[in-house]
Amino acid sequence: MTAQVDYLAVLFANTSGASGDLLGSDEKEVVQLVWQLVNLKNKKLGRLNEVLVKQELSDLTEEKEEREEEVEEDNGSLTDFVSTATNLESALNLFHLTLTNEVNSIGAGTSVCLCTDGQLHIRQVIHPQAAGKNILVPECFFSFFDLRKEFRKHFPASDLKALDVHFMAESLSLPVDGLTPLDSSVALPREAAVQMVQTMASIALALLSEPLCNSKLEKVCDNSVIRARGLPWQSSDQDIARFFRGLNIAKGGAALCLNAQGRRNGEALVRFINDEHRDLALQRHKHHMGNRYIEVYKATGEDFLKIAGGTSNEVAMFLSREDQVIVRMRGAPLHRHARAGAGLLRPGGRGLQRRAMSAGGGGRHPVRPIPGRAPHRGTPFVLFSCEEHAQSALRKHKAILGKRYIELFQEHGC
Repeated sequence: MTAQVDYLAVLFANTSGASGDLLGSDEKEVVQLVWQLVNLKNKKLGRLNEVLVKQELSDLTEEKEEREEEVEEDNGSLTDFVSTATNLESALNLFHLTLTNEVNSIGAGTSVCLCTDGQLHIRQVIHPQAAGKNILVPECFFSFFDLRKEFRKHFPASDLKALDVHFMAESLSLPVDGLTPLDSSVALPREAAVQMVQTMASIALALLSEPLCNSKLEKVCDNSVIRARGLPWQSSDQDIARFFRGLNIAKGGAALCLNAQGRRNGEALVRFINDEHRDLALQRHKHHMGNRYIEVYKATGEDFLKIAGGTSNEVAMFLSREDQVIVRMRGAPLHRHARAGAGLLRPGGRGLQRRAMSAGGGGRHPVRPIPGRAPHRGTPFVLFSCEEHAQSALRKHKAILGKRYIELFQEHGC
């Protein structure tokens, strides 16, 4: 946690909707940002800060308006510094400015990184809402420490999905008076969010004093694909990336589906870097892209290959081989899929030894047009016998084949 970082900014983003493990699942607006600076070198806590975000009129009910008036009357009683922002963009900029000024005023190091309780605050709240409002997010929101993962490094036996602030505080013998588990289906009270940040900051300090236990790196799951349905027909890869802003899509991991006439049918297969990001993507089921709601379902790596145009039997045979290091080629000339895949990766200064690929020609999976469907762009798959050979092949990313450059991406069997 402390590598090349002078300060942690422990952050809590509160919305007007569901909280806890359901935070961000209902697309409700951010109403409160609370944070506290942790000086990692001196092991001291900074002031407690809060920004209250006014909601848009369409989201306000009479009850909420009354509650907002009560909050404004009591602004100074919960934190050391409190301010009000008219919208999310102003709140994020105010957060960044206030944080920067506090760090600069201390004058002992300037490297600061956010720290949140889990992934939801950044990935499922800040980034999606900013993307929906065309807001430029400050750079500090693009990297952060997950307090739950840091805790698990010290206590490897802990179940990551079962962790929360209350459990971590109790495990470290920190006071938890008033910090009771809350109903995730309702909005978190303002004072509870403030208390969460205070406890999280104490947890961060306590972890600095704990001996670090060796823990294995998290396993990356190959089956990290989702199917998005209901996309506008004109949607592009960039629109899909925007919808899933905050989550990491694997390189080449967005594939738009076509109908029998070769036109986009409003569906896409998206592969994420791991199962954790896939699960977060599934929580965006029926979130909105413009005026449309998008359905999000689980899919498989096999589904991902199928939409390239191969038959089920071909795909099953291809994936059933023991050699499960797959490289997807994009941009190959349509009439040269299989041979192009081998030719680019053969010796003579153009590729690997032929033996690096699976024997008998079964290590190449060309894309064949489905009857009645317009030809698909060149996307063959090549199967390698080991990771080393596949990585050597990937170094030929954007190599020239004829008059085209060919893109290479690693895929995974299921």
